[in-house]
Amino acid sequence: MVAQKGKDMLLKVHNGSSYETVAGLRSRTLAFNAETVDITDSESSGRWRELLGGAGMQRASMTASGLFKDQASDETVRVAFFSASLIESQIVIPGFGTVSGPFQITSLDYSGAYDGEMKFEIALESAGAVSFGAL
Repeated sequence: MVAQKGKDMLLKVHNGSSYETVAGLRSRTLAFNAETVDITDSESSGRWRELLGGAGMQRASMTASGLFKDQASDETVRVAFFSASLIESQIVIPGFGTVSGPFQITSLDYSGAYDGEMKFEIALESAGAVSFGAL
């Protein structure tokens, strides 16, 4: 994968009829995590830790921040947060692929200074199986 522009990483949320890009994002971070299951015992070779493959829980999380630019995507995000509903989402990673699946918005923060623009921060956690589609 060649160098890509960070602004091309997109967060898209399903509004009930189609996917819409969450507008105004300035920064985005996507993280994948997998828990391990330790099966080390007194007979483990050389006292090295042993892990049980395929047994731990996996998750994906995304954090993003930006400014308000689009009333439709702002409303979709706000409604999903306050209803605590799962929302089908797509995270487009330029030159790599698309991560898709159900996510829950776990944090929605608003901020603003008297001499600046209104900003928001959002955090999403996977809420089921997540798939990856290569570009």
